[in-house]
Amino acid sequence: MLKYVLFKVIPLFDRLEFIADCGLRIADCLGQGFWEKEIRNPQSAIRNKDSRLAHACRFACRVFPVVLAVAAIFAAAGCDNRGRSDANAPKKVIVYCSVDPEFARDILGAFEKQTGVKVVVRYDEEATKTTGLVQRLRAEADHPAADMLWSGECFQTIALADEGILAPYRGPAVRGWPAQFADPNGRWHAFGLRMRVIAWNTKRVGPADAPRKLEDLLDAKFKGRIVMANPAFGTTRGDVASWFAHYGAQRAKDILRGLAANGVRQVQGNSTAVRLVALGEADVCFTDTDDVYIAQRNGWPIEMAPLDQGGAGALAIPNTVALVKGAGNEAAAGELIEFLLSEQVERLLAASESHNIPIRPAVAAQYAKYAIGKPLEIDYRKVADQQPAALAAVKEILP
Repeated sequence: MLKYVLFKVIPLFDRLEFIADCGLRIADCLGQGFWEKEIRNPQSAIRNKDSRLAHACRFACRVFPVVLAVAAIFAAAGCDNRGRSDANAPKKVIVYCSVDPEFARDILGAFEKQTGVKVVVRYDEEATKTTGLVQRLRAEADHPAADMLWSGECFQTIALADEGILAPYRGPAVRGWPAQFADPNGRWHAFGLRMRVIAWNTKRVGPADAPRKLEDLLDAKFKGRIVMANPAFGTTRGDVASWFAHYGAQRAKDILRGLAANGVRQVQGNSTAVRLVALGEADVCFTDTDDVYIAQRNGWPIEMAPLDQGGAGALAIPNTVALVKGAGNEAAAGELIEFLLSEQVERLLAASESHNIPIRPAVAAQYAKYAIGKPLEIDYRKVADQQPAALAAVKEILP
């Protein structure tokens, strides 16, 4: 019964915060300050660990009946805002989103305005981009808290699909979706591309010395001048994995060794890397197009070129959207998936300061000025499969 309440009823009033609060209250019971106030013989209790544990258990026994009663009242009143217990309750969809909030908020706000469906969104942090939410989805797999995922990349989405955490979506929008940008089993769909680029400080790197491909950064003239986001997270994770898929493991490891020899520094996120270059604390970095556009908007001395892999092109990384398996809110989640995969959203993202490149050729042609070089022709599945090997090599080789 308690398990049912924790994972089925308590989401009515945000079970995660509730559980955390209860945990803290019980922890307080085990702390000295609580005991000095709450029991008759504080010194004995502080010395007696069993007594403290017993008192904590008594506190839990008092709390959970109240929880049961409150949960029952909410359930009886039909207050499940996901729309599963009361057809008249306003619809709500819970989204885990790794897209930068400054871009995602406008998109999600437009959806709310057009549909009346309330969006509850949990963003991740720049330092643990995407990976933090992916780990949360794994931890919640048996009792999902999110209805869907909107990710700023595709490689960890593919991994989640392989692990059975995502569910197929078969709505109208995905019929005939380009195979390159969809899971064969319908568990994720991609849209809105960003390119991996090299960025440099124009006051410190002249046009003749500016790097134009990955191999250029192995030149000794860039020693001590390069920064990159931690390859365990975000788009940098997928980019390094793409080196293994494109070049093969041996050449990819040689590139990592060359970067290590040049003293590449790891920092917390692509935007941090760009900021350090702008401040003159580094001269060159790996990053994404949207981070450079923001830097240029701010008037920073930043220029970019495609992170070309040996002349074959630069990795283009799409957004992905997916249903979370077992969430039980497919109707509301499906409405948001339809919206995110629409031409309207591709236009909104292209016109935003992130300037994502549309995957619809006719729409992309209207935003041709944001096309950055030649996209690398590569199977996203192969890149995703190379992530474990790439991460192991990064831990072994990079400082």
